Amino acid sequence: MKTVSETRCFEGVQGVYSHASDACGCDMTFALYQPPQARTHPVPVLWYLSGLTCTHENAMTKAGAQAWAAQHGVAVVFPDTSPRGEGVADDAAYDLGQGAGFYVDATEAPWAPHFRMWSYITDELPRILFRNFDLEEGCQAITGHSMGGHGALTIAAHFPERFRSVSAFAPIANPTGSDWGRKQLSAYLGADEARWAAHDASLLIRERGLPMPLLVDQGTADDFIDLLKPEALAASIAERRQPAVLRMQDGYDHSYFFVASFMADHMAFHAEALFA
Repeated sequence: MKTVSETRCFEGVQGVYSHASDACGCDMTFALYQPPQARTHPVPVLWYLSGLTCTHENAMTKAGAQAWAAQHGVAVVFPDTSPRGEGVADDAAYDLGQGAGFYVDATEAPWAPHFRMWSYITDELPRILFRNFDLEEGCQAITGHSMGGHGALTIAAHFPERFRSVSAFAPIANPTGSDWGRKQLSAYLGADEARWAAHDASLLIRERGLPMPLLVDQGTADDFIDLLKPEALAASIAERRQPAVLRMQDGYDHSYFFVASFMADHMAFHAEALFA
């Protein structure tokens, strides 16, 4: 692992690091904010998964998480959204290929050699983090925005023993029923829709629920709301009788202005669960 940069931030350290990834078969970069409390003891970890077109940098600089992370004593990790570099498959569309990994392990050409973001986020990057930083492995939470909200919800559903809470900002909530999902899942996983279901939060919650606190914020002025399908998530939560807080935020769009507006709420929500 190489240190790209480390910068003092709210009395903690905002770092950027790179490493050779076995899962993705290329170099990967991630950011980690360590609050001031990390100087004296291991701290809990919040995973923040970003959306389409983002790198590690977008949320690191725009989401406003560090001030609240420092207040609560929580580390925040910002992974990249896909493999990158020479020889890594790409597509001219912004919603497929580099910047659009969709947090799955691709099985189809030309994506299969590198697009293994599920294994990277759930296995390889955690091992790197807990080996190199003084973090509390038994005290984790997860959140994300848009495509990253999809990733946060689906990963939490598959690893309920790992996370104490999950939240999402405007998640792609029902990708098997949306053009933001059907296109990508068929490209990465093939035509068998039964394989897609493991990566659809609405289907997973209806099937198995989420045994942890759940918070979702969605803007009513979001240009992509018809692709995100918050109503499908709400229906699954109601059918499962899943404890959850779903908030439709009047007038907010899909941007980082929306994310930053409610970041304090999400950080407090996760801190309550992490320190319970």
